[in-house]
Amino acid sequence: MEKVIHIIPTPIGNLEDITIRAIQLLKDSDLVLAEDTRKTKKLFIRYEIPTKLSSYHMFNEHKKIDSVINLINKGSKISLVSDAGTPGISDPGFLLIRECIKNNINVICLPGPTACIPALIQSGLPCNKFHFEGFLPLKKGRKKLLIEISSRKNTTIIYESPHRILKTLNDIQGLFGERDIVVSKELTKIYESNYRGSVSSVIKEIMKSKIKGEFVIIINGEK
Repeated sequence: MEKVIHIIPTPIGNLEDITIRAIQLLKDSDLVLAEDTRKTKKLFIRYEIPTKLSSYHMFNEHKKIDSVINLINKGSKISLVSDAGTPGISDPGFLLIRECIKNNINVICLPGPTACIPALIQSGLPCNKFHFEGFLPLKKGRKKLLIEISSRKNTTIIYESPHRILKTLNDIQGLFGERDIVVSKELTKIYESNYRGSVSSVIKEIMKSKIKGEFVIIINGEK
């Protein structure tokens, strides 16, 4: 009996951005661990996936890891999904994957949606080498990290929420000056938008728009 867990990327917006293999594995699973079962349920309804869902998120993952490992050891087919994109990238998943490896459970991650790569490629900024930061710290270490980013020669990718996008862009402007950036909003959705130019010009454009959805900030390296 093969002991395995499947890490399955799900669409970041457009529900058609899912592979045939992902749908089949979700249907074949005995249980799917989902960051938010309500959001995953919409995907399941769309593709008629009957599999049972169980919540697995940053607030309960420490408590659930042992029970998940136990289920896999008993032969259950378990898959892990996040709200959107690939689990483990700024989403829960790392701790469970690490424990599965420790317990000789095969970890199979499918290729699929993630916001950082499309945003980077369509930014037009250099993408041969880049740094991925995910979400910045809210307080401790935030300024120090931004100063470090400001001196990098390579492109940097940052995730940000609608509630903090303007604060983060203002912080970048204060420490970087007028660096070229691209901010992508609502990737793959109807109102997908890309704002390009200097930090100040991007701030002005975003202030004119509806500040909603998830944002990806692409920052050009220091010249």
